Amino acid sequence: MSYSRLAHGEHTQPPLIVAKMEMLSREVTMEPKLVTVPEAIPVKVYSSEKVGISKATHDAHLGLWKGYANKTNEIRKALHEIDTDPSKANQIYSQMRALKVNYAFAYGGFINHTVYFDTMGGDGGTASGDVATLIKDAYGSFEHWEADWKSTGMAGRGWVFLGYDHDEQRVHTYIGDAQDTFPTWNHTLLLAMDVYEHAYFLDFQAARMKYIEAYMQCIDWNAVNARLPK
Repeated sequence: MSYSRLAHGEHTQPPLIVAKMEMLSREVTMEPKLVTVPEAIPVKVYSSEKVGISKATHDAHLGLWKGYANKTNEIRKALHEIDTDPSKANQIYSQMRALKVNYAFAYGGFINHTVYFDTMGGDGGTASGDVATLIKDAYGSFEHWEADWKSTGMAGRGWVFLGYDHDEQRVHTYIGDAQDTFPTWNHTLLLAMDVYEHAYFLDFQAARMKYIEAYMQCIDWNAVNARLPK
């Protein structure tokens, strides 16, 4: 900056600072990214009626899936507008805590149900493709994994997950007791079985194992394989 410009009271920012200020301004005005709210259950899923999981159950389940998507978007919008002053955040109660904790629950519920419906509507039976090899490598046989999966389904309070561990390059079965409990970090979720009562009570009442056995008959193993990292 020249002496003459300073003498006349002109103040300019260095180009780098100006560029950063402009970038921050653009970031503030960006719209939050929203998830797509599902409008229908995938048609293939209704083939589960042949094993006793009814269309009525799926249609009622759609409302829950949509609810998680809508709440995910609502919280994303709220977080976009939130005051990020650290002095206003608190671990006992604060708007930041309430939104962030419930965001994990809402988005987790959306993802879990997305995978649940994506991987249903097949012929079930023994796994095929690359996931069959991974299951055999991790559990010795499909039959051993199947018994483990069913037992995990009876032991869990909400979800059963099959996750691919990128570090170990193996699959593992996990319990998810709530929408915001996930397979451990650096995993890809391959298969998700909902074992909350709403997934089976209309068709099987309290007989959860009958539901699990029916579910096993309509897994879409092609869809599971499609979720594997390339």
